[in-house]
Amino acid sequence: MFRPRYPSGFLLRLKLFLIHLDFRNVLNHIRRMSQAPYANIVIAGPTASGKSALAVALAERFGGAVVNADALQVYDCWRILTARPDDADLARAPHHLYGHIPADATYSVGHWLREVAEVPRPEGPLIFTGGTGLYLSALTRGLAEIPPIPPTIRAEGDRLRAGGLEAFRTYLATHDPVLYQRVDRANGMRLQRAWEVHRTTGTALSDWQRNQPKALIPNDTTLHVVLFFDPSVLAERIALRFRRMVQAGVLDEVAAQRSGWDPTLPSSRALGAAPLLEHLEGRLTLQEAEEQAVVSSRQYAKRQRTWFRSNMPDWIRINGDREPIQDVMKVMIN
Repeated sequence: MFRPRYPSGFLLRLKLFLIHLDFRNVLNHIRRMSQAPYANIVIAGPTASGKSALAVALAERFGGAVVNADALQVYDCWRILTARPDDADLARAPHHLYGHIPADATYSVGHWLREVAEVPRPEGPLIFTGGTGLYLSALTRGLAEIPPIPPTIRAEGDRLRAGGLEAFRTYLATHDPVLYQRVDRANGMRLQRAWEVHRTTGTALSDWQRNQPKALIPNDTTLHVVLFFDPSVLAERIALRFRRMVQAGVLDEVAAQRSGWDPTLPSSRALGAAPLLEHLEGRLTLQEAEEQAVVSSRQYAKRQRTWFRSNMPDWIRINGDREPIQDVMKVMIN
C-alpha cells in the first residue's frame, strides 16, 4: 500500500492549523450571536403579550437599550397600572422614555418622536417596544408636521366627545372618508384628533399623512416584530396580570390621583384607572372594578390585533406563547 511521505512535522502543523481554523469558526459564530445585525428592533403586540420582557432580554443579549413606545407608560403616575418595567428589569439594560411626564401634562406623538431622536445610541440596537399603533407608525413611516390645534377647537372637541362619538364619525365620513374607512371608530382620541386637524387646517388628516416626511429609523436596518397569541390565551394573561396589579398595590397608585383626577387628560385613559377610581369612591365593588378593567383590556387588545393586521402586514409575526426570544434570534441570525 502506498504511503505518501510528508516533510518532518507537516502532519502536526496541519492538525494544529485545522484546530485553529475550527476554533476561529467557533469564535466567529459566538461573535455573530453576540452582535445584532440590526441597528433597531421594533416590537409591537397587544397588551399583556410580553413585549417588555422580550425587549429587555434582547437588550441584555446584544448590549442594546429599550425605548418605550407606549403612550401611557410615559406618565410618572402609572407604574403598576401600565406595567412599566420594574427595578429588576431596569437594572438589566438601559431604558428610555418611561415615567418621565407629569400626569397633567400634554404629550403627543410629536413630543415623543422628538425625544426619541435624542436617545443616546448604545453599542447594540435600540429596541422600541409598545402597543400604541400611532407611535409605532410614526416611528417607522414618519409623521406629518401638522400645525398646533388652537385651544378653542380642542375645547369644542372635548365637548363633542363628552356627548358621544357619533358627531365625529359623521363629520369624518364627509370630510375625511379615506381615514374614516381605516380608523378605529371606537377610539375617541383618534376620532377627535382627525376632527381637530380638519377643523384647524381645512385639510384631511389622511392627506397630511400621505405627504409626511421620512421615518426616523430606516426600515432597511430595522427588524420589525409583532407578537401574537391565541385570543383565549391572551385573555387569561390579561386577567392574571390585573390580579397581580391589585396584589402589587395598584389601588394605592390610583388613590394618589384622586384629588387631581381629570377624565379629559390623556393620562386618565390608562386601562383600569376609571373603574378602580369608582371602587375607591364606593360606586363599585373591587370585583366589579376588576371585571370592568379586564373586559376593557380585552376589548383594547382586540382593537390592537386588528390594527396590527391592517397596518403591519409585512412585519414578522412571533408566537409569544412559545419562546419568542429564540424565534427572534433565529430571524436575526438567518
